[in-house]
Amino acid sequence: MHSLRTRITVTMLCLILVALIIVTLLSAIFIRRTESRKSDQLLLMLCESGEQSLNYYFDSVEDSVLRVSSFVEEDLDGLDDEQLAQHMENAREYFGLMASKTKGVLTYYYRIDPSVSSSVKGFWYTNLDGEGFKEHEVTDITKYDVEDTSKLVWFTVPKHEGTPIWLAPYITDNLDVRVISYDAPVYCNGQFIGVVGIEVDYSTMAAEVNAIHPYRNGYAFLSDSDGKLFYHPHIDVTNLPTEGAYEIPADEVGDGTYIHYTYNGEDKVAVWRQLSNGMRLNVTAPVSETEGGWKGLILNIGLSAVFVLILATVFLMIHTRRITRPLEQLTKAAEQVDQGDYDFDLPYDGDDELGRLTRSFKTLSDNVKVHINVLNGQVYFDALTHVKNKGAFTIALNELQEQIDKGEQAPEFAIGMFDCDSLKKINDQYGHTRGDIYLKTACSTICEVFKHCPVFRIGGDEFAVIVQNADYSNMESLVEQFDQTTDAINASPCEPWEKVRISKGFAVFSPSEDGTASSVMQRADKLMYENKRERKK
Repeated sequence: MHSLRTRITVTMLCLILVALIIVTLLSAIFIRRTESRKSDQLLLMLCESGEQSLNYYFDSVEDSVLRVSSFVEEDLDGLDDEQLAQHMENAREYFGLMASKTKGVLTYYYRIDPSVSSSVKGFWYTNLDGEGFKEHEVTDITKYDVEDTSKLVWFTVPKHEGTPIWLAPYITDNLDVRVISYDAPVYCNGQFIGVVGIEVDYSTMAAEVNAIHPYRNGYAFLSDSDGKLFYHPHIDVTNLPTEGAYEIPADEVGDGTYIHYTYNGEDKVAVWRQLSNGMRLNVTAPVSETEGGWKGLILNIGLSAVFVLILATVFLMIHTRRITRPLEQLTKAAEQVDQGDYDFDLPYDGDDELGRLTRSFKTLSDNVKVHINVLNGQVYFDALTHVKNKGAFTIALNELQEQIDKGEQAPEFAIGMFDCDSLKKINDQYGHTRGDIYLKTACSTICEVFKHCPVFRIGGDEFAVIVQNADYSNMESLVEQFDQTTDAINASPCEPWEKVRISKGFAVFSPSEDGTASSVMQRADKLMYENKRERKK
């Protein structure tokens, strides 16, 4: 098979066939070994486990508060200040005993409504450092409107509701600590007396909920029976508006255990259980993760396919090296040609499309190289004098300018400008043919003296030289030699068009005076015209 296309096609077909066989066999193995995962049961199991833990936690707080509220209502004998003071001491002792037996209590309190007594305010105990409860100065309730349930929620909400209640998270007064609390109103003969309550550290409850972590991106959160968020691991519930927020839309909660919904553009499945305090514990996970059975199977098949493709790629790279290497060489040669470098080696000479392409490319590049050389000779050389022309002079000035702009080391060079005197007179009197002879004689004289310098014809009767290297150090001697040579020619008996009458001017590049190579040329041109005026005197 000499066709490159045939070889590559056959190779790829063989690899695809082998890959399909291997993937099919591996798929059959994984299908037999893969079992259906019961994601809903897993979520429910985690939810029930969290329910038991949180119920124990909440029940202990509720039980303590309800016991205290029952005790204080039974202990109330009257509402005068002396009776209330004695009652408060009894409540303080009993509440302290109950709080010490309750898990996670941060503060506990018994507060009397200011309308009942202005002198007996109640008490407030805190345990911020975990070293035991200490009495804390109570909040001055009289500064607030106790009918406004948005203020002092631990006091105003139980009073307004008239029943024990769990409050949403809030920042507790004076302590600047996020808490949740369970509060119960206290009544005496139908009259509202005050509130008893326990605040528990929000982080303690959060830790219980955060411990439930199904799958990779699943989590648990608390809501009320309507779905309004009470605690969420990714949402600061305390900063939510009064109406709260919902992860699971209220109309989707329903009476069932499992809920499918969309949150932040992602399909999710959740399971919930009612807690003893009326809240709901929700455990949720992305559907993409809970449906891990068949997706896991696809993943395994995909990984197997990738593995096979990697092996196939390695094999293909090794096996087709002999084919791809000439392509790489051809590509590198093309890049060289694009940069103007036609010196490359293409050793491949196979009897196929690539071999023919390589030979054609070599022939084409050789022809282009010849044509470019011819064109360069035509473009940058003067047809009459066979020295470089104005275009070449511009390129030379640009190269000098690049050296100046780099600034690493100032280049050493000088520019000489020449103008052939009386060319118009010779053309007018003897014809342009004699004028051309005059220009050639002048050019050959310049080239003879400045034989190591590039000579340019930059106008009809104007020439320029760029003096560098050894000639730069010997420039004065060369200028003197040029004058002697022209004098010798002009002293011999010859025709006017065979003489050499040339005005000249030389300028040396000075880093302090010249910012550009063009400024050196302009100074040389100016000196040349000064020389022309002196010669006419």
